Amino acid sequence: MTERSSVSANCHGVAEVASSANPVIAVAGAPNVGKSTLFNALTGAGAITGNWPGTSTAYSRGLWRVRSLQETSPMVLSVIDLPGSYSLDPLSPDEELTKQLLLGDDPPAVTIAIVDAAHLARSLYLVAQLREHHMRLVVAVTMSDVAAGRGIDIDPVALQYAIGAPVVIIDPRRRSGVVGLAASVQQVLAAPSVAPRKLPTVAHLPYSERSLILEDDRFAWIEQAVSLSTSDQEAARSDLGDRIDRLVLGSVSGPLIFLFMMWLVFQATTVVASPLQDILDGFFADTLTGWVESVLRALGWDAVWLHGLIVAGFIGGIGSVLTFAPLMTIMFILLALLEDSGYLARAAVITDRMMRRLGLPGQAFLPLIVGFGCNVPGIAATRILPLPRQRLLTALLVPFTSCTARLTVYLMIGDVFFGRWAGTVVFAMYVVSIVLVVATGLLLRATLWRTLPDPPLVLDLPPYQRPTLRLTVSVAWRKLKSFLQSASGIIVAVVIAVWLLQAVPMHGGTFGEVDVADSLYAVIARGIAPVFSLAGFGSWDIASTLLVGFVAKEAVISSWAQTYAVNDPSAGGTIAGMSEALHASFEQTSGGHLLPAVLAFLVFFLAYTPCVATLAAQTREIGAKWTWIGVALQLVVAWVLAVLVFQVGRLL
Repeated sequence: MTERSSVSANCHGVAEVASSANPVIAVAGAPNVGKSTLFNALTGAGAITGNWPGTSTAYSRGLWRVRSLQETSPMVLSVIDLPGSYSLDPLSPDEELTKQLLLGDDPPAVTIAIVDAAHLARSLYLVAQLREHHMRLVVAVTMSDVAAGRGIDIDPVALQYAIGAPVVIIDPRRRSGVVGLAASVQQVLAAPSVAPRKLPTVAHLPYSERSLILEDDRFAWIEQAVSLSTSDQEAARSDLGDRIDRLVLGSVSGPLIFLFMMWLVFQATTVVASPLQDILDGFFADTLTGWVESVLRALGWDAVWLHGLIVAGFIGGIGSVLTFAPLMTIMFILLALLEDSGYLARAAVITDRMMRRLGLPGQAFLPLIVGFGCNVPGIAATRILPLPRQRLLTALLVPFTSCTARLTVYLMIGDVFFGRWAGTVVFAMYVVSIVLVVATGLLLRATLWRTLPDPPLVLDLPPYQRPTLRLTVSVAWRKLKSFLQSASGIIVAVVIAVWLLQAVPMHGGTFGEVDVADSLYAVIARGIAPVFSLAGFGSWDIASTLLVGFVAKEAVISSWAQTYAVNDPSAGGTIAGMSEALHASFEQTSGGHLLPAVLAFLVFFLAYTPCVATLAAQTREIGAKWTWIGVALQLVVAWVLAVLVFQVGRLL
């Protein structure tokens, strides 16, 4: 496989160009066997994600620098993390791509097949199919510690003899065995490709009989390999993981535990991060602002417009977003702990069960859960669904999942208006998000897709494991870094655009020295504000941020900071001042019904169109027609719910 130059895109559609002429190493295996963890261990933080050229299927790519066996300088290998696949019999576009890349005209130089020691027979089915072809193959065995805990011991030498390919025991979570894997890959690279294992002669038989004979042969081969390489010393005892699963996956206890765990995450996030926020707030509002103003005076750059752009614009806008970095960090760490422990896969089963009872397609849970991180890859993940109508339905539902970009606004609103109840309010927004997904799915199923089939969710549950500090910190850092990188460029662009609109006077005055209320920005916002009067937030300074949020939810707080002149001492602006201004605006526009109006705003903010990057992803996946149908649906649902929340709330 010669890796071609390609354009990939991050979660906000920012193009990245990458190419490599290095030997390509493909990492293949079923989901939840440690494939992606190994990929991250090999490539580090330099990996990128994008679409394979000529397809709409995502994959990850990175460089693996290994000590060469023959030369003094390191060898650089290009590693491809293929979509998870149980076999070479594709059931989705992702699995079809995996088959094409492994068996096509330009195969990888070496394929690393990941197998789970605790479920060796099941994992070896893909290996059995790979051994039916000419290829350079290395088998990496993960989960050996879990297998040992169940009394199962793997003999890598015997397994290597049975398979006919090098076998390496690795623990990608702790990065043990990576050196041995690198040596095996280099040895295989230097050797000719291994001849396929001998298959029974079936060419003269009908196709149906041919398939049955080949399947029997594969299972016999797998049984022999397992028999030769494993010793099962497991006593007649109940596995601790099974006992925990009976509670965690229980029909009653499971959903209750899931809701409690999510509430605990949000509550812990808001409580722990609050002091750190105050420190950053003081740094941006006082320390950094003072330094910058001193530099501007020393340079003689005292123009009002320049002061407004740098201090009230960049420092106020970007600084107000960065104060939420501790919140995001703690959130990502807690979620990484849940993922590394094996609980999030159980949460998938619980949520799938609840959605299935309401008629939603079970497999749709996977792209939906990705959407809670970012809607753009969530929409891309709909490719795992086998039927076009399932992919279309799920792509219309993903925008109702509450992405991390919305989270910063929830946290800020919760802190400003709800104090110690902020964590509970944020948790409630995620519950509302799930309810919206379910209710909208029921509506679409009842009207447009009454005959949509409902295939079962196929998901391997990983074993429970003690989270490792290295992996938890690494995963949390990658997510935070990705969020800040994708948000920073958008926020800078929006800050400049908002500042320009706020600098244009509409009733006389000088450019850059106009009151925000008399600017072009306010005029545009006043044009849409009446639409939200029935929802209790028909004020231009509140409604204006919804226009900014249409571009990117990350920029909402920065736009409010600019509107209320945060970090501009001449205007009396501070983060606390923004809080007071928001209180005053909601109080006035709601007629004294403050909290119902705030809740209505949060509900609208959750349900309306996520961002332009999401629209671009939807257009690519389901076409412009269905994308705009989805936008209309989102706006109608958001407005109706916001009006209901406010009107009912004010009566109560």
